Amino acid sequence: MAAAIHDGMAPKILELPASERPRERLRRFSPDALSTTELLAVVLGGGATGRSAVDVAGRLLADFGGSLREMGQAEPAELERTGGVGPARSAAVAAALALGRRQAAEPARASARIRSPADVFGRLGPLLRDRRQEEFWVIYLDTQSQVLLERRLTVGLLNSSLVHPREVFAPAIATASASVILAHNHPSGEPEPSPEDIAVTCQLVESGRLLGIPVRDHIILGDRAYVSLRERGIC
Repeated sequence: MAAAIHDGMAPKILELPASERPRERLRRFSPDALSTTELLAVVLGGGATGRSAVDVAGRLLADFGGSLREMGQAEPAELERTGGVGPARSAAVAAALALGRRQAAEPARASARIRSPADVFGRLGPLLRDRRQEEFWVIYLDTQSQVLLERRLTVGLLNSSLVHPREVFAPAIATASASVILAHNHPSGEPEPSPEDIAVTCQLVESGRLLGIPVRDHIILGDRAYVSLRERGIC
């Protein structure tokens, strides 16, 4: 029998038959058996006055055009514009989406060796592709191209005043790195290098030559593609 609807309102989760509740269905079957809205309802953990968790989840998803990627780019305050989503629930949603990004990056990150620009894209691309600002990362390698350290150095538009050689090479000296690889994302999704990208790269390549710690490459990460400045013969 269908759950009763009181005063014209949608039924609460507890008024649904057990077989129709998202959390119970997830436990009985699997996460794959649930819709995106139902999974989001499980993350939210509860509804709001007069609305079930499924209703709130559906509204939240609709507010971002049905796109989890759009939702993943949002700041907590943007998530909280949806009725029924407060600080605790926005934090839960942000954490769940961050875990998804990390899971997507795990296969590439399982290997500690960088053999090609594609390895860098597989390693950092899933983590950075939805970021709204440029993030500049450095990967520090030993003589066998094994990763010694991976560090985000800056957030914001890449320029020579933001990225100082000292900040890039001090960790390389501390870890006795044999070489470094530079990487940053383009929030636009287009990985074509800008004049500033090229200027920063050439400055750091020259600094690496003076220190004896070569810059092996600078990878610009787009949505589904990347550009290797080394392959382009830049600097």
